[in-house]
Amino acid sequence: MPPVLHPLRDALRLRADKDLWHHRAVSVVVAVGIVEGVLLALGRLDLVLYAAGGGLCALYAHGLPYAARARTLALVVLGMAAGGAVAMTTAALTDATAVRVAVAAALAAAHKVVCDATRVGPPGNVIFTFVAASAAFAPQTPAQVPEHVGLMVLGGAVAWLVGMAPALVRPYGPERAAVARALEARAHVLAGDGSPARARHAATAAGNAAWHTLRAAGASAHRARLERLLARAGATGPDGAPRLTAWARELRTTRTLPDPGAAGGTDVPVRPAPAHGPTARHLLPIGLRVGLGSAVAGWASMALGVDRPYWAVVTAAAVLAANTTLSWQRALQRVVGNLLGVLLFTLLVPFTTTGAVALIATALACNVAAEATIARNYWLASAFVTPMAMVMTEFAGARPAGPLVTDRWVDTLVGAVAGLAVCFAVPNRHAGRRVGAALDRLEGELAARLPREPRLTAALLELREAVDTASGEWWSGPLPEERITDAERRGHLALAGCRGAGRSVTPA
Repeated sequence: MPPVLHPLRDALRLRADKDLWHHRAVSVVVAVGIVEGVLLALGRLDLVLYAAGGGLCALYAHGLPYAARARTLALVVLGMAAGGAVAMTTAALTDATAVRVAVAAALAAAHKVVCDATRVGPPGNVIFTFVAASAAFAPQTPAQVPEHVGLMVLGGAVAWLVGMAPALVRPYGPERAAVARALEARAHVLAGDGSPARARHAATAAGNAAWHTLRAAGASAHRARLERLLARAGATGPDGAPRLTAWARELRTTRTLPDPGAAGGTDVPVRPAPAHGPTARHLLPIGLRVGLGSAVAGWASMALGVDRPYWAVVTAAAVLAANTTLSWQRALQRVVGNLLGVLLFTLLVPFTTTGAVALIATALACNVAAEATIARNYWLASAFVTPMAMVMTEFAGARPAGPLVTDRWVDTLVGAVAGLAVCFAVPNRHAGRRVGAALDRLEGELAARLPREPRLTAALLELREAVDTASGEWWSGPLPEERITDAERRGHLALAGCRGAGRSVTPA
């Protein structure tokens, strides 16, 4: 393959999927299916956007223990309803498309900043923006807004119940899955799979996430045994990869717990240092990019004759990632996926026009397909998200397929181009400074007489995230690669020493 095509190949390559995607798929199908079924029985499918918008909250918080999941899902529902309320109020008070675009773009920026700051996890800000932008262009009157917001909250309540229901069957499932991922990542390091530096970072991140998951689960005998298992994994030698893989498989597929034996060391708990992620000044550029890119996309689409350019707003918000390189890849994936999705919707029109049940079945099937493919590549999932989103607009009243398809394709191209243009025009000058601060922090930890595992872990993860972000910015100057490589190497060696000495088994 010619070198110029390598970026295209890398952006569209399908990855292996080892995630339990069916948890999210089943949850969203049950939650959205319940609210759509009730509305079908009541003859009010015109209200699907609001109730199903709340039902989409079932996609969130699947990696959290159930006590933490309950709190997080409640906040997700409230956030969804708050954004929807602002969008609906705007739609009720003005018919000006330009104003609706501006409000939807401001909400998109807020969604991005809040989701990144709280690290709410996948699917991140895009679902919030899709629901809010759609609501901003849905017909409203001021008297209808409370009813529609109430429906969104009710749909979110159903999502909350669905998200919490697995606790009745497998109460420690999220903790077991988190520890299993950490064991598998550690096994990859010991087996020498792939790039050693990347494997070490992935293992550190997975282990840190597992510790946080266990801490969020509350005290129990089950948690204590999982902690011993995780501590043993951190101290396992090169010949232990098969054992860790077997333990991970047992955690995922059985109800029993592997017996780790003695974990070694003292296992003395240490108060963890606070994790260092992106600060407000680091998040401001990406929030500005999303807000400005979404507004430009919506206004440009409006100028081209699209009367409801919400999809341009959503596309721009979706393609704007952490840096320019990732944004370019996401734009390519979005365009390819949406083109295929529009074609799929066109093929499904003869079926979806047969009645309400066909519309519901199509939307639910596309939800399942999107969740089944999102880990493989974003473009493949977009091929199913697009017809699902287009079908949801049909519940309030069918539109001719030709104009609808044309509008969505124009919105996709305009949103991708506007998002990329703004990404290049609004530089993130804090990215390079963040690398320097993170590097100084890690080197400071390494200079300590007795490095502490929590602080080392936090410093290593912060440095790698900062480097990955800065290295993908088109304008960024050269990074101190040798210094970074040396600091990371020494950091992982020191971290291994901490684990071998058993000085700490707590997360960063």
